Amino acid sequence: MSDLVPADTTEDVRTRGAGVSRQVAVLPVGSFEQHGAYLPLATDTLVACAVAREIAGAYPVHLLPPVTISCSHEHAAWPGTVSISSVTLHAVVRDIAASLRRSGVDALVVVNGHGGNYVLGNVVQESSACGERMALFPAAEDWEAARERAGVVTSLLTDMHAGEIETSILLHAHPEMLRPGYETSDFVADDRRHLLTLGMSGYTDSGVIGRPSLGSAEKGKELLASLADSFGAYFSMLTSDA
Repeated sequence: MSDLVPADTTEDVRTRGAGVSRQVAVLPVGSFEQHGAYLPLATDTLVACAVAREIAGAYPVHLLPPVTISCSHEHAAWPGTVSISSVTLHAVVRDIAASLRRSGVDALVVVNGHGGNYVLGNVVQESSACGERMALFPAAEDWEAARERAGVVTSLLTDMHAGEIETSILLHAHPEMLRPGYETSDFVADDRRHLLTLGMSGYTDSGVIGRPSLGSAEKGKELLASLADSFGAYFSMLTSDA
């Protein structure tokens, strides 16, 4: 778990910043919520950090420690889930971005590991409209490209929570964190039109919506590699002079 917190010193950051025209920071945002009986509450944070580490291994970015509790209100029916308000998450990300700008890092990429963090899109949109350099990653298109490259069978609609993608990434990045049961926990509920009103408990008893039995470490490795490739366009956009 030590790889969740960057080991950089201030001199590492100074050296990296001297070698680029514009500094880009990467902030993983996860959650602390139920992921069935076999994945940890910190799954979304582990996924966001795995994506962010892959990015940091390929691009000269300033990797930040994760935000580990976010907007998981749809999972409130399950023990262990903890949430903060969307207003609080909005303020935290804005404060982090402002602090970075004061230290000379004027571009921020928010790597979101939890689909319920809708407010992150508002943060990025509002910041960009004010002339600040910010992006939200990965987009649905990036996940779709990664899904196809990795041979993930489940569609993004079906693979909603604790399914093939999340199981695969943890099998690759943190296999020690999985417990038995993902092989027999498949559950599909594609029509979730009342999710915001009913929460997850309106659609699943186990907390799972997806097909985790199809997960594999190889798929997890390819998913992360594809996302790192997709990040190139974001890095170019944020570091350009346009």
